[in-house]
Amino acid sequence: MVGLGVPICVQCGTRSNPCRCKVVGPTLGFVAFVAAAVVEWPVGAIVYVFKRMKGRKIMAHPATVVYPKVTRAIPI
Repeated sequence: MVGLGVPICVQCGTRSNPCRCKVVGPTLGFVAFVAAAVVEWPVGAIVYVFKRMKGRKIMAHPATVVYPKVTRAIPI
């Protein structure tokens, strides 16, 4: 049991490296997702009041763009 309190994400079954498991990419992707969400979700909520579709796109950006790009960029 690890009591570090740090989220570690593991993605197995990938073909991007010989081990077929990724730890660094998904973990850094999660950190980037949280950092982007802290900024973009409040902004998206304010924009949502006036323009619903634009607000939804802003709030979805961390999950649809930031996390996948960071996770794919780091193959280990």
